[in-house]
Formats: sequence, C-alpha cells, structure tokens
Amino acid sequence: MILVYFLVLVAGFAALVKGADMFVDGSASLAKKFNVSELVIGLTIVALGTSAPEFAVSTTAALSHSNELALSNVVGSNIFNLLVVLGFCAMFSPIPISSEIIKRDFPFSILVTVAILVFGGGLAMGGAESRTIGMISRPEGLILLALFLAYMIFLVKNAKNDPQQEAEAGLYADISLKKCLLLMIAGITLIVAGGQAVVNSAKSIAYFFGMSETLVGLTIVAVGTSLPELVTSIVAARKHENSLAVGNVVGSNLFNLMFILGSTAAIHPLAVTAELSVNLVFLIFISVLSLVFIITRRELSRAEGAVMTMLYVGQVALSVIS
Repeated sequence: MILVYFLVLVAGFAALVKGADMFVDGSASLAKKFNVSELVIGLTIVALGTSAPEFAVSTTAALSHSNELALSNVVGSNIFNLLVVLGFCAMFSPIPISSEIIKRDFPFSILVTVAILVFGGGLAMGGAESRTIGMISRPEGLILLALFLAYMIFLVKNAKNDPQQEAEAGLYADISLKKCLLLMIAGITLIVAGGQAVVNSAKSIAYFFGMSETLVGLTIVAVGTSLPELVTSIVAARKHENSLAVGNVVGSNLFNLMFILGSTAAIHPLAVTAELSVNLVFLIFISVLSLVFIITRRELSRAEGAVMTMLYVGQVALSVIS
C-alpha cells in the first residue's frame, strides 16, 4: 500500500510541474496577443505559474483542514529555493546580483518572513497539551494579500518607468487563441488534480510512517512543489541568464509568502506549531546569510553556493532525526 502512496505522490508532482508549464505558456502567449509587455507577464503570470504547485497544495490542504501541511509546504519550499535552487545555480557559475534585488526585493522578503513569524506567535511556546503556539488569522491573511497587491503594482509601475527592464521579445510563442485557451484549461486541470494527489498521498505517507504533516511538508512536498523553480533557475544559470535565475527564486519566495499564505489563511486560519516556528526562524537566518553573501561582492560564489547547499542537507537531516 505504501508503494501506491509514493506512486500517487510522484504522479501528482508530475501533473503539477506539467500543468504549471502549460498554464504559463498558454496564458503568457494570450497576454502577448493583448500587447501586454513580457516584463509584466513575467512578474505576474510566470510567477503564478512557477508557484502554482505550492498554491494548489497549500489551498487544497487548507480546505481539507490540514493546516500544518499548508504552512510547512510554503516554508519548506522557500528554504529549498534559497539554499538548493540558488545555491546549486551558484555552484554552476558565480551569480552576479542586481542592485534592485539587493536593495529592494531580498530585504523585503526578509521583512515579510519576520511579519509571518510575528503573526504566528513568534517563538512563544505552546502548552504541554498542544504543539500549537499561535495562529495566522484571516485578517492577517488579508494583510498579506494586500501587501502582495501593493508590491505587484509597485513593480509594474517601476518597470514602466524604466524601459531598460523590458524583457527580450519573442520569449513566448505566437500561438492561436484556441490553443492558448486549451493550454490554460489543461494546465489548471493538471494543477488541481496534482495538488489533490500530492496532499492526499503525503498525508497517507505521514500517517504510515508516524511522521508529522509538518515534516512531510517541509521535506517531500516542499521539494516536489519547488521543481519548476529548480528547473527554471538551473536552465537560466547554464545559459548565463543570471538575473532570471535569481529573480525566479526571490520572486517565487515573495509570491509564496504573500499570495499563497495570504490566500490560504483567508480560506482557513493556519495553526503554527513550535516546529514550524523554528523553521521560520531558520528561513530568516538563511535569508540574512544569503544577503550577506550577496552584499560582500555583489554575487554568489561557487563556495557560497556549496555552503548553502550543505546547510539544506544538514537542516533536513536534523528535521528527520529530531
């Protein structure tokens, strides 16, 4: 029976990744038909597409009252994105970082993570009868959504005022309107089905091995839902598209924190456990560490990428044995 759960989990991940890819291609090509700039497409549709697996898993988990899985999926994905996706790309080739990322986006992601930690009760310890130390309420979820909307508006306005930020033309194919719509519908269908398969199989695996939903969400589910970011950034790094590689990670993390957690908490308040609180603190720590690495020489070196990757291995090992 456990083999069936793992097969369903793998099939769910495959559906999420393929669905996100189809949705991005279809919707981005559709947007081009209405003369929407590729920069705006990247900031909105592509960001949504690469984070669609996290969104599908977290919202499905929230609707099924699996709050630990909903929150741990986002926290685990952000940790994976920073340490593995960004670190692994740096191991291919040192990654120069733009001043906008250093001064604006990276610090903002740290502030949002700190806000979520505060919303969830900080480092307060729960009672002996409960592992829950706090809640991310519906109003706090709406605050995160409002922050996301304001941030998107700011980025779009800033891009329009800076023509140098326009992306190269021809990034997305010029396909028929019918094919655009079919790709979007098929993509959304796969994302929804994949999200349900991942949540249900992950819960079954957790129960079978006596693992907590938090641990499964921080490890197995987080890695699986971060596959689009991993593939996108590695391909970008190999093609020396460094801004795309870094922007994909930072943008996806912000999307996860504000839009996905905000939407999930608005659907159903999220309980924060002591284990999740510790991992939020770890996320803040590695975010600050990554920023320090970047500021020193305005790039991530191969050695720093190796350190970040090893930190992830150590964090997962500690989570499993503790």
